[in-house]
Amino acid sequence: MLYINKVSTRTVLDSWSFINPKLDIMQRDFNFSIGEFYHLYNRGTDKRKIFLNRQDHERFLTLLYVVNNTEVFHLSDHTNRSTDEFLTLPRTETFVDIGAYCLMPNHFHLLVREKVNNGVSLFMKKLLTAYVMYFNKTHERTGALFEGRFKGKHLNTDRYLKYQFAYCHLNPVKLCDPNWRDERILNDKQTFDFLANYQYSSYQDYCGVTRGQGGIINRGAFPEYFGKGDFKESIREWLNFNTPKRVKDRP
Repeated sequence: MLYINKVSTRTVLDSWSFINPKLDIMQRDFNFSIGEFYHLYNRGTDKRKIFLNRQDHERFLTLLYVVNNTEVFHLSDHTNRSTDEFLTLPRTETFVDIGAYCLMPNHFHLLVREKVNNGVSLFMKKLLTAYVMYFNKTHERTGALFEGRFKGKHLNTDRYLKYQFAYCHLNPVKLCDPNWRDERILNDKQTFDFLANYQYSSYQDYCGVTRGQGGIINRGAFPEYFGKGDFKESIREWLNFNTPKRVKDRP
């Protein structure tokens, strides 16, 4: 288990100082709205890795939980807690509901539902600023870590939401089969064994594994197919339907 070290998150949660200011001025073509679903993502600047070891992954997972809180929370006030202990701390109102997530070596994906006004923006501001402060201090570096402001897509149809739910959980496949998007997966067992053992996504939670990270997501705020029925079979059907050359960001 990871025990959080004393990297304070004070003073930086209201700052974008670690985000590339030139790219941050870019505007999206939609506004975030309460009750709507979104795919949020970002990757390392110059496609660099943003997770170098287990501690980095677990810090980001911890932040997904603790900064999703309308009250101020300082990790430095809770030293020597394990990740699982952080993920059981009480919270007040949350900014967003998280339905799925996946951490990859140089990027991340989140599926969220906004709960309060400006909830998505406030949550992502706290999440990314706190993580970059931790990462830069831990790895003795300075400057921007991410490729500008986070990216977001409005999942405004049921079909699009279903697609991203499956695609988010299938992202780790590229780590064991880099060409899976261009060539049909031939070894289903190897693929699903790899996904079942990948710790840094919500795949295990939807497979019924009981673990501390399950507290990050709120399936009840999402449509019935988030956790209803045979999850692994639905992912397999998605793979069979999306033949080579058709796996893109949007159907």
